[in-house]
Amino acid sequence: MSNNSEQNTQVSAETASGVPATVEAPDGASAAGTTTQGAEPAPHLAALLKEAEDEAARLKDAWLRAKAETDNIRKQAQNDILKAHKYATERFAQELLTVRDALELTLATPNATTEALKDGVELTLKNLNAAFDKARVVEIDPAGEKYDPHRHHAMTMIDSDQPPGTVVQVFQKGYLLNERVLRPALVAVAKAPGTPPGSGGDSAR
Repeated sequence: MSNNSEQNTQVSAETASGVPATVEAPDGASAAGTTTQGAEPAPHLAALLKEAEDEAARLKDAWLRAKAETDNIRKQAQNDILKAHKYATERFAQELLTVRDALELTLATPNATTEALKDGVELTLKNLNAAFDKARVVEIDPAGEKYDPHRHHAMTMIDSDQPPGTVVQVFQKGYLLNERVLRPALVAVAKAPGTPPGSGGDSAR
């Protein structure tokens, strides 16, 4: 009875002071609780690890496939470029074959008259012009046009009734390939009054 009375007195005092009373758990109860909380979810972690490994393997496989595809595309592009360089003039060469055929036919004609030779040359020129048209080779024949230093090369400047800077004579025609100058036209340009005779080049501008 004395012990019970002392414990009750202690609990009453702790309650009055606001301090919770400590109740001792039976032996082994604390250890059991610790064991329950300390049990790690090992199966769950193993599943997460397996999932991460599978995802890494999937991404690696996708990367290898993409790399192989990229390498194939690069090699194909390199082959296409090599073929383009190697056979860039193939179509134009095919068109020139008809020109050669016309020349050989004209030369092979026995006892050809001047008129027959002329007809053969005209046929050859016609075939050549057709080949130029298909290859977008355009003739530069600037007689009567204003001098263009980008397309014309002035060989000389001469007196003329044409305005200064006008092409008055074409010594050799020029040619363009897709608007790019293959060969400038060689020309004579009307000079301005007071220009020294025979001047050419930049002075014609």
